[in-house]
Amino acid sequence: MLEVRSLSKIYGLRYALKDVSFVAQPGRVLGIFGPNGAGKTTLVRILAGQVRPTAGTVSFFGRQASGDEPEVRRHIGVVGHHTFLYDDLTAVENLRFYCRMYGLRLGESELLSRLEEVGLASRAHEPVRYLSRGMQQRLALARATLHNPEILLLDEPYTGLDQSAVALLDSLLARERLRGHSTLLVTHDVEHGLQLADDVLVLVQGRIRASGPAQQFSADSVTSFYQSQGEEAR
Repeated sequence: MLEVRSLSKIYGLRYALKDVSFVAQPGRVLGIFGPNGAGKTTLVRILAGQVRPTAGTVSFFGRQASGDEPEVRRHIGVVGHHTFLYDDLTAVENLRFYCRMYGLRLGESELLSRLEEVGLASRAHEPVRYLSRGMQQRLALARATLHNPEILLLDEPYTGLDQSAVALLDSLLARERLRGHSTLLVTHDVEHGLQLADDVLVLVQGRIRASGPAQQFSADSVTSFYQSQGEEAR
C-alpha cells in the first residue's frame, strides 16, 4: 500500500503541490487527472524518489521513504516522460541491464518472454535508437514491470502508442490489478482513464479538488473542476 500524507513541494515562491494526501490501495487503479501545471508529474517524481518533497511523507507498506533508495525502487515501477532506456543497447540488453540493477537472475528465454508480452520479441536485438517512440514506450513498460513491483507509477504511458499497444497496456493494467498491485495512472485522456480507474484524484493548481470512487465521476465532471480555472486539460 502507498500512503501519502500532507505532501507539498515548493519551487521558488510557487507551490507545485500543497497538502496532498491519499492512499493507493492494493489491487486498484488510481486515476490522476488535472490540467497542465496541476502538479501531476511532480507528484509522480516524488513518489518515484526522483524529487524530494518540501513537506509531508510518502510511505510504502508502512515504511516511510526518504528518497531514491534501493528499498523504494524494489517496490515501484515507473513509466514517465523519459523512458530510462539506453539508446546504444538493444531491447534485450536494456532488460538485462535492469536485471542486474534489481539483482534479478533472468535467463535469455525469460527476457525474450518479457519482450513478447509487449510485442517486441522480433525487435529484441535491435538498438533502442532505431525503435519508434511507441516501441520505446512498450519497452519502458517491460522495464518497469521486470521486477514485479507492487506499485506502478504511470505518467502519460499511452503517449505514442498505436491502437494495438493501447490494448496491450490496458491488459497489463488488468493483470496488475488481478495480482493485487497498485497502479497510479496519470493521463490526459479522461474518458479512457475513467474506464480503467477504480478511484479518482483530481489535482488543480497543486491541490486535490476532488477524489473518490471512479463510478462517481464522468469525463465532464472531472474536467469541470479545472476547466472552470480557464486551463486546458492535459
